[in-house]
Amino acid sequence: MKLTEIADVIRSKNSGPYELTFDVIFKTREFYERVCAKKIINKESFAALYNIPVKNVMEVVNFDPAGAIKVTIVRPIASGAFGESDVYGAQQHAPLMGMEVDLS
Repeated sequence: MKLTEIADVIRSKNSGPYELTFDVIFKTREFYERVCAKKIINKESFAALYNIPVKNVMEVVNFDPAGAIKVTIVRPIASGAFGESDVYGAQQHAPLMGMEVDLS
């Protein structure tokens, strides 16, 4: 299934001019716990999805109180720099929307 089937919110935003943060907030506690237990969203899977080095995935945080996973990466181009096309980082979550998850 796709991540969009089990998450209510998938978003990205600036985390300062040199970092991007991604939030995935799950529809149910069960979906959240299953994704966490299987470690589906981890540094390696995120790096592969975004075609970036694993070292550029700064952290993956499972936030139990919200049933959410937060990922922070090094921003490929600083916010507002020449050639940068998304100053607020709000359009960078698209690859997550196509992410396949296997909860079996």
